[in-house]
Amino acid sequence: MSNRGSQTIHIGNTRQKTPPQAVHGEYVEMLGEAFYKIANFDLLEPFFMSIVSSSDHWLFISSSGGLSAGRVSAEQALFPYYTEDKLTENTENTGGKTILLVRRGNRTRLWEPFSIRQQGQYQVERNLYKNITGTALIFEEINHSLGLTYRYAWWTGDRFGFIKTGWLRNTEGSICNIELLDGLQNILPANVASATQTTLSVLLDGYKRSELDPETGLAIYALNSTLTDLAEPSESLLATTTFQVGLERADYLLSSMQLDKFRTGGCVETETETRGRRGAYFVHARLELAPNEERSWHVVADVSQDHAAIVRTSHRLKDDASALFREIEQDIESNTARMRQIVASADGLQMSANSLCTANHFANVMFNVMRGGIFADQYWVDKAGLIEYVTTHQRDLLHENAAFFAALPPRLHIAELQTRANAGGSPDLIRLCHTYLPLTFSRRHGDPSRPWNRFTIKLKEADGSQRLDYEGNWRDIFQNWEALAYSYPEFVEGMIATFLCATTVDGYNPYRITRAGVDWEIPEPGNPWANIGYWSDHQIIYLQKLMEISARLHPGKLEEFLTRPIFSYADVPYRIKLYEDLLKDPFNTIDFDWELESRIVTRVNERGTDGKLACDPNGKTLQVSLAEKLLTLLLAKLVNFVPEGGIWMNTQRPEWNDANNALVGKGLSVVTLGYLRRYLAFCKELFETSKPEAFSISKEVRGFYLRVSEILRRFQSHLQSAWDDGQRRSMMDSLGQAGNDYRWSFYEHGFSGETAVVQVHEIVDFLELAQTYIEHSLRANKRSDNLYHAYNILHLDEGRASISHLYEMLEGQVAILSSGMLTGDESLALLRSLRDSALYRADQHSYILYPDKTLPGFLQKNSLNVEQVNDLRLPAALVEAEDKTLLVQDIEGGYHFSGSLRNSKDVHRALEALKQQPQFAELVAAEGEKIAALFEMVFQHREFTGRSGTFFAYEGLDSVYWHMVAKLLLAAQETAPRPPVRTLRPRLDRKVPRHPRGAGLPQNPGSLWRVPHRPLLAHAQSARARASPA
Repeated sequence: MSNRGSQTIHIGNTRQKTPPQAVHGEYVEMLGEAFYKIANFDLLEPFFMSIVSSSDHWLFISSSGGLSAGRVSAEQALFPYYTEDKLTENTENTGGKTILLVRRGNRTRLWEPFSIRQQGQYQVERNLYKNITGTALIFEEINHSLGLTYRYAWWTGDRFGFIKTGWLRNTEGSICNIELLDGLQNILPANVASATQTTLSVLLDGYKRSELDPETGLAIYALNSTLTDLAEPSESLLATTTFQVGLERADYLLSSMQLDKFRTGGCVETETETRGRRGAYFVHARLELAPNEERSWHVVADVSQDHAAIVRTSHRLKDDASALFREIEQDIESNTARMRQIVASADGLQMSANSLCTANHFANVMFNVMRGGIFADQYWVDKAGLIEYVTTHQRDLLHENAAFFAALPPRLHIAELQTRANAGGSPDLIRLCHTYLPLTFSRRHGDPSRPWNRFTIKLKEADGSQRLDYEGNWRDIFQNWEALAYSYPEFVEGMIATFLCATTVDGYNPYRITRAGVDWEIPEPGNPWANIGYWSDHQIIYLQKLMEISARLHPGKLEEFLTRPIFSYADVPYRIKLYEDLLKDPFNTIDFDWELESRIVTRVNERGTDGKLACDPNGKTLQVSLAEKLLTLLLAKLVNFVPEGGIWMNTQRPEWNDANNALVGKGLSVVTLGYLRRYLAFCKELFETSKPEAFSISKEVRGFYLRVSEILRRFQSHLQSAWDDGQRRSMMDSLGQAGNDYRWSFYEHGFSGETAVVQVHEIVDFLELAQTYIEHSLRANKRSDNLYHAYNILHLDEGRASISHLYEMLEGQVAILSSGMLTGDESLALLRSLRDSALYRADQHSYILYPDKTLPGFLQKNSLNVEQVNDLRLPAALVEAEDKTLLVQDIEGGYHFSGSLRNSKDVHRALEALKQQPQFAELVAAEGEKIAALFEMVFQHREFTGRSGTFFAYEGLDSVYWHMVAKLLLAAQETAPRPPVRTLRPRLDRKVPRHPRGAGLPQNPGSLWRVPHRPLLAHAQSARARASPA
């Protein structure tokens, strides 16, 4: 193909204007606060952003202008809640739209800012501004050809809802007359379910009705009735409303039907009602702008408005318009101020010489508290909120402890509450007072770039008062509480108690946790996204970090809990199969106990959400000490320990990275091994410094501990050298059977309620021996390049357990650095090797999760060469019979596996089907396994780790994941105090600064980080950049 070089392109007779070539970013002051400016942002590939709110608003927007917004959840949307790609593409029909007819002298020109309709017709410059708090986003188009600048902003206010502000400035020295249409498109009425909008939008349009009050310009968008196929009335009594202030003598449109008429100079007519059409709101006005004059206006919209609210808005619009304009701006300012207050309460405000660092810290803290929540009133507890919490968990406690609650003041300090509970409360009340965390502002993560997650922002009660609540996946909650604990250290023990009270007898945790208790996944046959199982890594490191904070800030506090039975067990209806069944099929290892689930539902209905907790023989909540909890979690890991391999991932879930889900069943986690080493060292010191010489724990747990301890002593001599496959399998089986017997004793009989004594010195010896095993295996996983393996593959044969290694992964380096095992020099050597490894991405100054791959093309990856099939008779027989269920032959004579095959299971099914046909039966019997082996040789599915190695987004190939890079930074910094400090620290300081740029620090907008102070959750490919909401 010839290179035609640069050409001058015309649109009709008009020469296409050349856009600016440079994208750059800088901090600027505007509207009284700091904004980050991306100049010429339209030259970048569209990227995705969010606008945050101190209230229950949500707004996700593409740099193309397409957006979705609403309150609380996707079920209260102002614009349709679609996936990111659709929002980006919908910019011409959803959200803001501005069209201007510009007259200077005797010529009128059409200008449609930010539209692709006029690409190249004007000399324009487009800039994007986002404020530090994340509450405002401004789009700016400077039209040098027309001498005009148009800007519009999106922001929110608790009182008024969603505000789109427009500014128009005349930058030339002559008067300019302008006729404009400005407003919103594809406005949703209330009571539109997101699923209905996604699948039945055309039917939904038929129910839509839009009305205008010509006197005030207030528009109402409602369903004439709810969409239903039932033969019964179904009114829809909520509406979306829109109005504008700032433009006088305006007309209004309720649809987009007259836009083309306006574009061609026709007269538009006010629309007072539309039926069966998508809603829109356009204000039509005429302006005369003097030189350097600027005009501004607000278009305001809100969702789920009832009749009383609409009447109130209508009356307000009939009052002083200039006062209303100021009130709207005050509402905007209040939202930003409140957001700063929220972040400040979690120590998110900094002052330093590096504005980018302070902005980055603000954003990190903000997104942390949006997940984990913020304490509503510092350390103060509202009595009414406490009563609601206790009643939710156990209704009868309020009556059983009536005197306790009657004596409480309306408001008291958390320390006083726990002191009062300890003095005279029942065991359940003591537990609930220790787990009481009066948090607000929390929500599950989710956005249009991750549509599988559904968020709900529940910040208000029905009466408008503040709602106390938190919810999230296990890791999302506890990893965010780790940071929050430094701001609210008096709650750190409550966080630990909440963690431990939600773990199970067999040593795992449920999927989700909320203020109301725990939640788990239930099987949904036929739904490939509905899976049950336990994540193995979540118990150790998140708990460990919280315990370290407690030990550092409250010395001796954890020791007090070692003997106090105030911790419960979650009664998750998952049943890990017998050990012998795990060996037969390590991929399907958990059964769902539907009978237990039914009993739990009954208990919850009768008692409250504490019905999800395990019970003692008397039907009371089973409560145990911290000592027992720490042992239970440790033992659950040790019984899945494979010497020199890692922790066997046999509970149907991967670790933190779901993209590595194919490691389930065959994977061994060195990552968890690293965190377990840190946990063991901490627990050993905790028990060593405790005052009691012995502890009482459940008899069953003591028996479990003694059995595992005996196994560790029995195989101790093998630690002097490398393990062979027989020795490895022998210890693995011994530990696995011990775990099996403990689990199934509880599954079938529960706990007896009896306790037994364990000596502290024996526990310390046990922990020290376990640490020796873990460190031996960690050392065995050191690579020749000073990096460490993250995961290994377990191969089971008769009486043997062998290990094969996978490629390097970033999380493995984070885990070994975090383990505390490496010396300072060893840590420095690892960091140096990491910088020179395939994990480093020079273009982003950061690290990817795993090395990128050179992938074969489509035609290459499913092609068999002549040598591979020459000795086989079945392929030719299939071609002759024109059977294409297993293999096909192309016109060049090459063989390929059938396009309907996905994996070895499909291959074996195809072979089995062919075996039933007489003409192929003998050939399949003779060559079937060879062909199956050939399939594995071609596709190498034994090395398949999950979608991480097959897709190019999120946690996929060439992926930079800010969360793991941030953990790398923290782990590297933690190594600095280790000896030899004097010689290590300067060298480490020289090494570590290479890392922060890839964790949200100095980047230009042309890199992966469009807004460099916003945390990044996604990936960057070499040829393109992409981020989740910034």
